[in-house]
Amino acid sequence: MYPSLQASIRRFVSLEEAEWALIAAAFHPKEVSAKEFLLRKGQVCRHIAFVESGLLRYYYLVGGKEMVGNFFFENSFVGDFGSFITGQPAVQFIDTLEDCRLLLASHSDWQQLYGRIPALERFGRLLAEGLFVHAQQRTASFLLDSPQQRYLNLLKNRPKVLQRVPQYMIASYLGITPEALSRIRRRLALEK
Repeated sequence: MYPSLQASIRRFVSLEEAEWALIAAAFHPKEVSAKEFLLRKGQVCRHIAFVESGLLRYYYLVGGKEMVGNFFFENSFVGDFGSFITGQPAVQFIDTLEDCRLLLASHSDWQQLYGRIPALERFGRLLAEGLFVHAQQRTASFLLDSPQQRYLNLLKNRPKVLQRVPQYMIASYLGITPEALSRIRRRLALEK
């Protein structure tokens, strides 16, 4: 069994050894180099990926500009979940920012696992709830917080982003220009 995948699932549900064997059989390892696409807008997301190592992001193209929606580090699941669930074309791009080692499960394998392992269905619900809460908090932050507050929240809650992601992508994620991010960082450094 894949130890990091097992540890991530174990945080939410307990499973029997036979169930772990079914999960291990459904996931397939894939090495992806940095700067490769896992998914392009218009494609149907046919796999969910678990990140064993590396860094990915999803983004939208708006008026020719990349608008970063999120970053995915080790021990997280990534995919265009709307497309994965509905079979509709993706509206986002997912690419790798670092060399990645991923574990992929197809939609049909994932659905079969749900049917055979009731506790995994609970895990899927908890995963979906976490994604929903994150999306709701991100929307609220864009509506209610200043750019500086969004940066401070990122600094506090996701320091890995600041350590491993280029500044222009962080600025896009925060909904500001790279120049505005530089001003915020300068202002905060002066306040120390």
